[in-house]
Amino acid sequence: MATNPVAGVTCQADGENTPGVCGSGRSCRHQSESETDVGLTFKSLARLCSRDQKDRAAALEELSQEFVACLGRDQPGSARLKQTLLHLLRLSRSCPLQDVRGRATELLRSAQEKGVEVPRALASSPSAFIPAKEILKEVSDHDILIESFLSLGHVDHITMVMALHHDYLSCFLKTQHALFELDGPLPRHWRHYIAILAAARHHCSYLVQQHSVGFLEAGGEESWLGSLKPAPTKLRSLQTLNKLLAHRPWLITQKHIQELVCPGAEPRWSLAELIHAVILMAHAHSLCSFVWGCGINPEPDHIGGYTFRPPSPTRLPRSPRSPNSPAHEDSRQELADGVMEVEVLMKRMVELQQQQEEEECTQEEMVTRFERERSEGIPTAVVRGDPPDLVLHLVEDAEFRYEDFAPKGEQAPPTMRAQDYSWEDHGFSLFNRLLPDMGQLLDEKFQVASDLTYHRMAMHEGVDTLTLRKALWNYIHCLYGIRYDDYDYGSVNVLLERSLKLFVKTMACHPEQTTARIYNAFWRHFRHSEKVHANLIVMEARLQAALLYTLRAITHYMR
Repeated sequence: MATNPVAGVTCQADGENTPGVCGSGRSCRHQSESETDVGLTFKSLARLCSRDQKDRAAALEELSQEFVACLGRDQPGSARLKQTLLHLLRLSRSCPLQDVRGRATELLRSAQEKGVEVPRALASSPSAFIPAKEILKEVSDHDILIESFLSLGHVDHITMVMALHHDYLSCFLKTQHALFELDGPLPRHWRHYIAILAAARHHCSYLVQQHSVGFLEAGGEESWLGSLKPAPTKLRSLQTLNKLLAHRPWLITQKHIQELVCPGAEPRWSLAELIHAVILMAHAHSLCSFVWGCGINPEPDHIGGYTFRPPSPTRLPRSPRSPNSPAHEDSRQELADGVMEVEVLMKRMVELQQQQEEEECTQEEMVTRFERERSEGIPTAVVRGDPPDLVLHLVEDAEFRYEDFAPKGEQAPPTMRAQDYSWEDHGFSLFNRLLPDMGQLLDEKFQVASDLTYHRMAMHEGVDTLTLRKALWNYIHCLYGIRYDDYDYGSVNVLLERSLKLFVKTMACHPEQTTARIYNAFWRHFRHSEKVHANLIVMEARLQAALLYTLRAITHYMR
């Protein structure tokens, strides 16, 4: 994320901390005299972000001495000691610098030897769906993880999984930094609070916790996190737009914009402020899709990410399966089925390309195929319960959820034709007018996500995956009621089998219902990095669709 959870200090390239922020995660104007002695340890943690190895070594020595002093000074179980231990746990688990990771591990071990209860991470991987060894094996460029740590003070689980695609991660981090950290019409703590409200719509405790840290670091009032009531009326006035953006963006109209920005609106948003708030909400909504779709585990210092209880006794290893056992036969059959799926998809891609070169559909047939795809019923497999307590009090109208753009037997809203309003011809320029440079960052991110290819598919190399990537992107826009006149939607049915459609629709429309079973059911013989790539396409296509509807409404208001 764009903020630094290491004791509330924002790290710069030279390892120095930003003034005005204290280690408790609150702005320094809230810091009491009795808390000032905490700052030394936090300064040491911030200095670990130095690019100079000697400076880091000195910071590690200082941190070690202060930690020993902390163990002698603080009572076991004190909040301050607990927070220090959790910071060390996170460094020991996710810091890409071996010297820092190793020292944090040593300090935790020394504390345990002195009888201190030490936390342990509950998850062994950043993702509940992808084994840690698979991520380590497939991440080709560890420099970007080091760069992330040096600039942000940590490497979170989202970054670790996105690092499977270096070019995309680079664009993502630049865009996120601009959204939350660079100069803009909204104050920093408002930006994080808007992201919190957006993430709460999808029950995403992970992002709520991440942005809560950033909110408090930026000087936000802690009472806002416990209830919507203390928050300013101006922020609360975004809730209708928030729920529409999250669940049914095609319902956003000029009237919703007018209610927020027209003269006489109370409180009134400027167009620049509103467009900033819109991209913050849409960014958080789409990132929820990635978090749920990749099974991102809580950070080691998040609620739900650690425990102070000792591990359960190790179970005895199972005896190896006989090559002739039913279980072994099942796994061999599953492998064979997965290989067959890849071969069938490869064949379909070739045949589809040849068919499109030889045949030309009429416009009427193209529209019919779009309508057939749009109205296809893909039911979701699971319905989760109420939002967790962490987000429940931040959600208004929790019953308002996604509904199909075109439910069977009902009158559908008018389809948005991409030729009438598109990102390239309309949205991009409007964004750059209202929020300079942000349009360029978003455009680059959209392009990288849709164009990204390694010319391989499962076990095959030298594959042109354009038709498959395009089918994924256009299927998501189809779910959101956006039609491209020049695209044959028959391709979607040919290339996207039902288990993949189920995953895509779940992740794009109600990501909080994504499960490991849905993730594992599609592309069974593909690499995890290829599935993450599919997640990136879904996330960006969903983001663009939500922005298009909102930007169209703003355009109508401005006329």
